[in-house]
Amino acid sequence: MDNGREQWGSKLGFILAAVGSAVGLGNIWRFPYVVYENGGGAFLVPYFVAIFTAGIPILILEYGMGHKFRGSTPLSIARANKKWEWLGWWPVVTAFFILSYYSMILSWAMKYFTLSFNKGWGSNTDAFFHNDFLQLTSSPFEFGNFIWPVLLGILLIWGIGWFICYKGVKGGIEKLNKILLPTLIGIIVIIAIRGVTLEGATLGLNKLFTPDWSRLTDPKVWISAYGQVFYSLSLAMGIMMTYSSYLPRKTDINNSAFMTAFANCGFEFLCAIGVFAILGFMATSQGVGVDEVVSSGVGLAFVVFPEVFSAMGAWGSILGALFFISLVFAGLTSLVSLVEAITASIIDKTGWERKKVVSGLCIVGATISSVFATGAGLYLLDIIDNFVNCYAIVGVGLLEAILIGWIVKPDIIRNHVNKISYFRIGKWWDFIVKFVTPTMLIIMLVQSLISELKSPYGGYPLAATLVYGWAIIGFGVIVALLISRKPWENKSSDKNEEDGEVVI
Repeated sequence: MDNGREQWGSKLGFILAAVGSAVGLGNIWRFPYVVYENGGGAFLVPYFVAIFTAGIPILILEYGMGHKFRGSTPLSIARANKKWEWLGWWPVVTAFFILSYYSMILSWAMKYFTLSFNKGWGSNTDAFFHNDFLQLTSSPFEFGNFIWPVLLGILLIWGIGWFICYKGVKGGIEKLNKILLPTLIGIIVIIAIRGVTLEGATLGLNKLFTPDWSRLTDPKVWISAYGQVFYSLSLAMGIMMTYSSYLPRKTDINNSAFMTAFANCGFEFLCAIGVFAILGFMATSQGVGVDEVVSSGVGLAFVVFPEVFSAMGAWGSILGALFFISLVFAGLTSLVSLVEAITASIIDKTGWERKKVVSGLCIVGATISSVFATGAGLYLLDIIDNFVNCYAIVGVGLLEAILIGWIVKPDIIRNHVNKISYFRIGKWWDFIVKFVTPTMLIIMLVQSLISELKSPYGGYPLAATLVYGWAIIGFGVIVALLISRKPWENKSSDKNEEDGEVVI
């Protein structure tokens, strides 16, 4: 303990938890498609530029903030500048919305894990997923009936999240990641090795990595690279500041940021190799081009891949089971990090006991998540996820960079992390936080707004994007402002633990 605050059992435990949070469903089903769509091998140039000019610098920022101010995201930001406390609560509210639909996707993956043994999705995987399994209605406002397998899976997922976070940082979250993360990497290695030995695998890998250098002149490719790095590292979600607040006083922050970023990067490449090798096999077996079978998101995981596994015979059942359990494991490590980000914030604000906070949060969360177990669940997921990623997370990241770069001043954080790290970061970090990161995030926000103004996202009715999209964003900001006006009931939060100065 550090003045009553929980701590990780080891630096490795922290790194595994941070990587576990970063490694999620997006690494498996989003990154391969983003590489393919944005110039193949040529995309790696802006991707690595983005890692060094946004991913690692913002990780250092969030690690440094959490470690210096010894608190969850709202508490750390409030200790840095009380007027900006609301910015710490916005990602906490956003994390709750992410949890509500994330639990649904994990419920699907659990069900498909059981279906993979006898290929229970049948011959028409698209019809099975949308009609038989999800019972998809015709409108985002038409909810239909509860889908009991999905609902029961959601309750089970929330139960697992409750059990892990109830046990605490060292006894629950750290232990979970020490088991699940190595297991997950092992599973993906098996999938990748088997994938590259399939007939037609080279067709898929060539399609993925053959560089189209002309795409490097397209600004959208660079924006996609920054977006991928930003989303995949769990930045601006309230997680990394909270996790770093549990680190001992003397911890190599700079090295930890590099390790987290590159471990996540390596996992993404491993997933890309496995996914496109399997897509190459599917294209070859059907006698079509890879372009005709490639997909991203839920379509890849629950429609395309089950079709591939059905064509593989006995190996299909094995790979199918491994693939869907990997989705569950990847999702669980991310889900637990989101639960902890919310839990720690409430504990810091109120002084309530962890067990009560975790129990109450999971009961409320499971109740709200039940709406996703209806026939409109897929619509809600699609709309909310888009608006959360395009506006809430990017908005929080932009404001964090402005807060540290222009108000708190970056040298405050840089000097702190340099004091306790083996290698020092220079003033280049200040420049990136003040200028590069805000510029790229503003461009991403403007691009999203322009696209939204031209036509509502996904061709949905305007009313649906207003209710499930813009209203969610507005709700998050309003709740954040209201909570920030409440006093900190936890008296231990009244002082900056580093120097004893009253800051709240």
